[in-house]
Amino acid sequence: EMAEYFDTEEAIAKYLNKVMADDKAGGLAEALGCIAKAKGITEIAKASGLTREELYKALMPDSQPSLNTILRVCKAIGLKLGVVQASKSES
Repeated sequence: EMAEYFDTEEAIAKYLNKVMADDKAGGLAEALGCIAKAKGITEIAKASGLTREELYKALMPDSQPSLNTILRVCKAIGLKLGVVQASKSES
């Protein structure tokens, strides 16, 4: 169960950074969904201002949530998204 790996914000951030580095379509939404389930969907929905149904729908593996939704969920989890410059080999 993935929930046991999400015991600290640092662990969650490390996991999300790995997911984003993999650059897989739908990966971020799926990862946020796993984290939200581990933290409690009801609590994350309430903190993000989304209904449970909206949260489930937005964080399905093949969904394409808006940036606003991603930012709201990240904030509810206790994280912020950032931007780093890609190395020349990644460009």
